[in-house]
Amino acid sequence: MPGSFKNILSCIGLSLSLGLASVNAQILQDSTTLNLVREDVDYIYNLQFTSAREVYEKIIRLYPEHPIVFLLKGILTYWENYPMLHTSIARASFEEDMLRCIKLSETNKNPDYEAEYLLANLCARGMLLMFYDDNGLIMEVISLTTSSYKHLKRAFDLNSACSDLYYFTGAYNYYREAYPRIYPVYKPFLLLFRSGNTELGIKELQKACLNSVVLRGESYSLLSSIYLNFENNYPQSLYYYRALHEQYPENEYYVNLYIKNLLFMKQYNEAEKLIYASQASGRNDYFQAQHIILKGILQEKKYHDNKLAQQYYKTGITGISSFGEYGSEFAAYAYFGLSRISEANGEAQLKKTYRKEAMKLADFEKITFDN
Repeated sequence: MPGSFKNILSCIGLSLSLGLASVNAQILQDSTTLNLVREDVDYIYNLQFTSAREVYEKIIRLYPEHPIVFLLKGILTYWENYPMLHTSIARASFEEDMLRCIKLSETNKNPDYEAEYLLANLCARGMLLMFYDDNGLIMEVISLTTSSYKHLKRAFDLNSACSDLYYFTGAYNYYREAYPRIYPVYKPFLLLFRSGNTELGIKELQKACLNSVVLRGESYSLLSSIYLNFENNYPQSLYYYRALHEQYPENEYYVNLYIKNLLFMKQYNEAEKLIYASQASGRNDYFQAQHIILKGILQEKKYHDNKLAQQYYKTGITGISSFGEYGSEFAAYAYFGLSRISEANGEAQLKKTYRKEAMKLADFEKITFDN
């Protein structure tokens, strides 16, 4: 299953439950807690985990048994251990918190609280779906997707009550129609779901970027991916990735995606500044491996130093190979680079071997850095 399939699955995910804007409900009527939730999410996304825990303690004292406290705890676990493999020791606590959130959300019988609890429910399901999909746990994905759809349909009835929900409806509307065009194999499966509208989906995501309370970062991230991989509108993709990086400058995942887009747009000087500004901040081997592959692209494309680029590519592949599907995207870029270098060296068979490996890992065939 292509890793990008998580974009459909996660459209019922993470930040939707945090779109706490203007619906009548428990936390939504409490401006103090609402601000704390917003602050906590910002700290998590910016990878400032100590500060996130401090804010979380304030929230749990106010609402100790609300689904959102288990949700926030699970999100913190997810990002702190990112990329979280299925063998991670953090998996058990992550799944426990998400399942507890779902269970608590589904006990609510008060219609005044429906939107809040439904969103918490969908969020926890979406987080679990992302984790299962990224780890190739197909049976878990199928089971949870099947049980989640009825909740997703109910969310469409509530989207006018909260501007943050435009992220949700926009993601669904767009991917429901765009995804089977890229991956026709999923057409029969997606016929089981209600139709979407790609143009409306983009407009709704843009509304979420402008008006959402907590979903702004998620909306920018999703639009960046859509414009890059589906619309092939690279200037627009770069615009949203730049905004995402400016919002969460300490998030190494986001900075690497921003650098990737700068390199793809041949803005080598700006990319180089970010590469060397961020190279000492690598939090784990995964981000470091991504970083090394980006340095390889820079050396190959800006300096035409194929020997050094080849070294970076091979080192990056070795470093990222242990992260499974999490590493596929950047490993593909490295293999594409090795294929180009092999061609330049007159190594025809090696060129084909590397190219074949790259195509096996790549989700989108146009993002190769060949040009």
